[in-house]
Amino acid sequence: MKGLIIIFFSLLLFVACKQQHQSNHTGVILIANGRMPSITKDGMEVIHIVYGTGDSIMYTSSNNKGISFSSPELIDSLKGLVAYATRGPQIAATRGGVAIIAVNKSGDIFSYVKDQTNRWIKTQRVNDADTIDKEGFLGLSSDNENNLFAIWTDLRNDHRNKIFGARSMDGGKSWQKNILVYASPDHNICECCKPSVVMKKNNVFVMFRNFLDGNRDLYMIQSANKGETFGKAQKLGKGSWALNGCPMDGGSLALNDKGSVQTVWRRQSKIYSCEPGGEEKIIGEGRGCGIETIGNKNIYAWSENGNIICLLPDGSTRTIGVGSLPLLKSVSGNEVIFIWANDTRIESYVLHL
Repeated sequence: MKGLIIIFFSLLLFVACKQQHQSNHTGVILIANGRMPSITKDGMEVIHIVYGTGDSIMYTSSNNKGISFSSPELIDSLKGLVAYATRGPQIAATRGGVAIIAVNKSGDIFSYVKDQTNRWIKTQRVNDADTIDKEGFLGLSSDNENNLFAIWTDLRNDHRNKIFGARSMDGGKSWQKNILVYASPDHNICECCKPSVVMKKNNVFVMFRNFLDGNRDLYMIQSANKGETFGKAQKLGKGSWALNGCPMDGGSLALNDKGSVQTVWRRQSKIYSCEPGGEEKIIGEGRGCGIETIGNKNIYAWSENGNIICLLPDGSTRTIGVGSLPLLKSVSGNEVIFIWANDTRIESYVLHL
């Protein structure tokens, strides 16, 4: 009997240790059940994640660099919430808290902020023309103060998809007049590829897949006045992708410590990286790629044959999980968290560089 008791408690200890291993820095953990997560980090090093499940906009956070996450909480129930196929709620950290935007199937974009008492408040509708984001693509970034810039695909006036945007100067409590960021002179922009946006000080950078002369290439456009006006769009890379269809893959961008824009995107089956004005470089094969910078070093991730692959600054690659659409966020000077979708599971992995 004594031997059986020892075996029993040994098994319990083994299970407990295994569970702990699955929730530490070196293991893949389940964050929540849901779809299309978006991630940000605030000035206190807290990681914030928003995602969708059904009509529910859900939120979770980590105050220990991704070792564990809080119990999911409901932000709001938005009828017809769009949260599939790279479309979903977007999140950004501000000096005063966290801001979120989400779109419904009618094409209206709604805004939420978390106040000082940790309550979620639904604020102002972002789009000032009714039901214009029928494709459901969104992007959101902040300057880590209280300035935000939101982007989306917009059908107003001519029923052709283009990039529109709006500024908030109070952390998402109100939104200014919508402005045209870019319209293709040829056709739509690429209809089913998610645009991206990053903001730093006065600069706003928007990346999107264009549709010009039959080519589905990535372009970037910049504002130097917090999104009040934008300059001329610039093609990324030297090559082109002639395609009579949409690849449903918009790539990602980030800013390094020098303020230089770093991009990663897909052309055919190849993953490319480049800086604006420079030549693209093949870094792998797959789709659904993301990027983060730590200091002036780039870390990339993408999905290939159902696996999440990351490329590290030393040139080595590593398989870190199973799924698609990886997102990256630095959690310290030598750590980065990856989150991705594994069917209806949102999973994460923290990597020590």
